[in-house]
Amino acid sequence: MSDVLILIPARMAATRLPGKPLADIGGLPMIVQVVRRAEAAQLGPVVVATDSGAIATAVEKAGGRAVLTRADHVSGSDRIFEALGIVDPEGRAKVVINVQGDLPTLPPGDIAKAIAPLADPDVDIATIAAEITRPEERTNPNVVKAVGSPVSPGRLRALYFTRATAPYGDGPLYHHIGLYAYRRAALARFVSLPPSPLEQREKLEQLRALEAGMRIDVALVDSVPLGVDTPEDLERARAMLAKI
Repeated sequence: MSDVLILIPARMAATRLPGKPLADIGGLPMIVQVVRRAEAAQLGPVVVATDSGAIATAVEKAGGRAVLTRADHVSGSDRIFEALGIVDPEGRAKVVINVQGDLPTLPPGDIAKAIAPLADPDVDIATIAAEITRPEERTNPNVVKAVGSPVSPGRLRALYFTRATAPYGDGPLYHHIGLYAYRRAALARFVSLPPSPLEQREKLEQLRALEAGMRIDVALVDSVPLGVDTPEDLERARAMLAKI
């Protein structure tokens, strides 16, 4: 696919790990490690969308690009939509990928897999998930499960996302990874919608799209990248990247 833009939302307001985007991992700020992985996917330009001058400076010092956005956005989706208007006011980008800024171990190939479902014109949004292999994750409400119907090998049509253990019965469960590839028009529609009842109940933004009748397809990948939310996560990320 062409006309792809990768946007990475980043803010300084993390409570469990203050200053998280600038935390050092392997001699680089974490946000720069994420930028490097997004660039390695070789899909299109990579831009960090932030409300922090310190984050923007760190990215630019490392040779990346950052744009400053408002500080009052309630979600990363809203932040990247503002950034999209700044970076590409002409509307050249047709696919926008939202990569979370706290995934420094994200394999570049998984970013590329995320856009594959958009080859189907019926798909509005694409995302990724990996089969759960650790038994404790099946019942952990912090592990979001993607529930879907297979449409082809390695791809599901999403029916629901939940913190509960679902679906019931024998068979695989899938750990949803919060990386999204939007058609540009789908992103514009999504951020214009009010929060939906199930979104508010489950605290899962993607349910807003499903409740509005938008189609989300899920590409299956091999593993779940480490999301850095705590000092312990940060040490794990440092150890993991030291081995690469």
